[in-house]
Amino acid sequence: MSPTDLISRLDTSEVRGALLPGFALGDTTWFRVGGNAELYFQPADAEDLSDFLRRLPAEVPITLVGLGSNLLVREGGVPGVTIRLSQKGFGGARPIGGSRLEIGAAIADKQVARAALDAAIAGFAFYFGIPGGIGGALRMNAGANGGETSAQVIEVRAMNRAGEILTLSKADMAWSYRHCGAPDDLIFLSAVMEGTPGDPEAIKAEMDKVVEHREAAQPIRSKTGGSTFKNPPGASAWQVIDAAGCRGLTVGGAHVSPMHCNFLINEGDASAYDIELLGETVRARVLAAAGIRLDWEIKRLGVFAPGREIAPFLGA
Repeated sequence: MSPTDLISRLDTSEVRGALLPGFALGDTTWFRVGGNAELYFQPADAEDLSDFLRRLPAEVPITLVGLGSNLLVREGGVPGVTIRLSQKGFGGARPIGGSRLEIGAAIADKQVARAALDAAIAGFAFYFGIPGGIGGALRMNAGANGGETSAQVIEVRAMNRAGEILTLSKADMAWSYRHCGAPDDLIFLSAVMEGTPGDPEAIKAEMDKVVEHREAAQPIRSKTGGSTFKNPPGASAWQVIDAAGCRGLTVGGAHVSPMHCNFLINEGDASAYDIELLGETVRARVLAAAGIRLDWEIKRLGVFAPGREIAPFLGA
């Protein structure tokens, strides 16, 4: 189905947000590669999102994306409707008493760390080193530098496919390492998160250490999706990748970072196919060398272009 065909089937008379057929979704990712969204929707606010979902036919698939930092869009594009929440409608982080913040799902993690600093709330400095948004952090239990999203959350507001708003407890989120067990079709809108009273100078010093560590150890100024694979039990992903001889490994315009082996880099002319093929080559080599099956941390969306399919572990 073409984007024009899809939008012609929908009741968009009351949509207030941006609704764009054939949107170049790959251009919004940090890798800067990949295909188009069949239909892209950026709702004005929660009411606009709810109205749209209630009118959307049940057979039309929905894909939710965030800031694009941990995302690879396949060349065949993303069927159905791709939804991205706006900062204006779903951003912000405000103190709500004690050491709690109410945080919108579309706000960048780094901005949350700054808001907590302004409010003299400790426990959020680790977000200063995560290049994503809170919606993604909730979905994957993002963490760094000893901090983790699940430790901070009190409750989460979410919207289901029917356009209904739900409140989820920490137990409802069913978190584990880099994973959330809440239903995949829920769209996270905001969260109440809690830290502890802190000294602004100490919080700022902790944030500075986070930045120093990232700049020294990670290729943060390259076109990359961040950490590519989850750490396997009892090991670090970069170490098993290095031991398998993958440091600097290249496929097309993509290569494994010599600085940090768990980062894949687009040198400027890589395709989504190059990047995913490189990732699966790394997984295959680690499996052969160490018997470890690395799991992707980067989210891969959409369908392969015809003739450019890639089997997991290269079919091993």
